[in-house]
Amino acid sequence: MTPPGPPIDPRFALLLERPSRSGLFCDFDGTLAPIVDDPAAATATAGAGMALGRLASRWAAVWVVSGRPVEFLARQLPAEVGLSGLYGLETRIDGVARIDPRAERWSAVVDQVAGAAEAASGADVAVERKGLAVTLHFRVHPEAAPRAEALARQLADDSGLTVHAGRMSYELRPPVQVDKGTVVQTAAAGLAAVCFLGDDRGDLPAFDALDRLAAGGVHAVRVAVASAEAPGELLERADVVLDGPPAVVALIEALSADVAG
Repeated sequence: MTPPGPPIDPRFALLLERPSRSGLFCDFDGTLAPIVDDPAAATATAGAGMALGRLASRWAAVWVVSGRPVEFLARQLPAEVGLSGLYGLETRIDGVARIDPRAERWSAVVDQVAGAAEAASGADVAVERKGLAVTLHFRVHPEAAPRAEALARQLADDSGLTVHAGRMSYELRPPVQVDKGTVVQTAAAGLAAVCFLGDDRGDLPAFDALDRLAAGGVHAVRVAVASAEAPGELLERADVVLDGPPAVVALIEALSADVAG
């Protein structure tokens, strides 16, 4: 049972007043789900899927925008919720999954790079295969960060993939110009009010997108999820700061309850 949250911040009032023109976009790891040592073991906080599903039945757009593959997200989230996986390389809209064809052409290269990473990573760097991306994790062994970065950059130089620094990790992806910001800006087209909830450096492009939308007259609410690892820039730019995934789910439940009422 998610603990009750504080009253809804007044900055969400415009979203509640015009649900047919409102959108909520939300990260997964560290936002809907607690961070865990084993990425495969990550699970959405209790009640998250139900609350998002209720909101999606009334709001114009409810999306989870994540670095996870869509297949992973779809196992935990209802079909009514839009999904963007691998930072926009994959999507699921109305239950239909789609892969960006520009990235799909790199699938064999990504697979080869994943094999090379597994052969060279050693015991202190965990290699996660994500279909069209591969991630080198050093959360369990933070002292391995320099080696993980060096390996990621060498693999990128050899393959043409691009390196992205993540939360205690480095990820290699196809060189396609998409990120959480491009996803949010595209999905929010035509909306009057939008909020985004995130906790990591990879969520900053979504805040940038909200800045651009706000400059065009859209009511935008930037929500940061606090943790010991949350980047200072994200917290400083946020309109609202929440204390961990349980508070995120409490907010979504409150928004969906207000809509239902």
